[in-house]
Amino acid sequence: MSTSSTSSPSPSNGSRPGSPLRVGLIGYGLAGSVFHAPLVAATDGLVLDTVVTTRPDRREQARAEFPDARIAATADELFARTPAVDLIVIASPNKTHVPLATTALKAGIPVVVDKPLAATAAEARALAELAEQRGTFLSVFQNRRWDNDFLTLRRLIATGELGEIQRFESRFERWRPQLKGGWRESGAPEEIGGLLYDLGSHLVDQALVLFGPAVRVYAETDTRRPGAETDDDTFIALTHANGVRSHLYMSATAAQLGPRFRVLGSSAGFVKYGLDPQEAALREGRRPTGRPWGEEPEHCWGTVGSGESPLTGGGRPEPTAPGDYPAYYAAVAAALRNGGPAPVTAYEAAHALEVLEAARRSSAEGVTVPLGN
Repeated sequence: MSTSSTSSPSPSNGSRPGSPLRVGLIGYGLAGSVFHAPLVAATDGLVLDTVVTTRPDRREQARAEFPDARIAATADELFARTPAVDLIVIASPNKTHVPLATTALKAGIPVVVDKPLAATAAEARALAELAEQRGTFLSVFQNRRWDNDFLTLRRLIATGELGEIQRFESRFERWRPQLKGGWRESGAPEEIGGLLYDLGSHLVDQALVLFGPAVRVYAETDTRRPGAETDDDTFIALTHANGVRSHLYMSATAAQLGPRFRVLGSSAGFVKYGLDPQEAALREGRRPTGRPWGEEPEHCWGTVGSGESPLTGGGRPEPTAPGDYPAYYAAVAAALRNGGPAPVTAYEAAHALEVLEAARRSSAEGVTVPLGN
């Protein structure tokens, strides 16, 4: 049985039945401090046991925010006490994902890895196979599957209200004309930086979840800002096996932001502006420990209609489903306790990475890249 793609055994380190599963978090930058640590701490059945960060300022931040957690300066300190840890979460820079996940899996420790899982689909599959061989849980953190707009769109597609979907337009656009620095903007290949692998990991994953495998990929990647070393304005066009076309936009240089979603069907279309509010709430220090969580006001709702645009008053408001990032770690806890499925598998991540690799080749060579059956 494939533990990374279907279900997972219970933790093997002797955690007492009914006691919280102890989580070691590697990395306390944006991903670790804003997403993983708060979500782990808010999940029934999980407890944040250890935070690993090399930076003294982040160690102080972690101590202040999670005073009951141990603080370690290196991943080696955490691995040295892995018999006392039930799950390792890897939220460190992209280039560390594969080596750290490999070490954890070889030690028999369940692992969650922030996106992107790896630089290549081959590396992702190798991790999935290693997890299977060791009988160990492996999942990838694709939190945008629990965005409010994405959940709303899935509902509309499931009810058939839009008819047969013909084109899916999805955008993560920002206006950041000045470089921020750091590894995410590095052009060094080993850093796996740039928007293609950052925001593209989310956009491609969502498109594949909604419409299935892609058979052709075309992409344009540009480096717009002075001094930039890697892509900061990128477009990907996918043709799915079922005929749907996905147009995916990611940019740090968008002076005017387009709709988050514009979905065109044979019966109606759906247009939604604005971002899910959960990230902003987490950045502000709010925690998903109660309701309401992930809700947005009515004036932010999207519009369903045909023949008009939201600007001219066409269509009707579509209530936005509450966003639900906590659902990811709730599913992880359930999988570790009960042997249920991983909420996002390494094989799914590998399929998305195939698309990202094809997009990189398409842009470099100016061609449309076919994908295998």
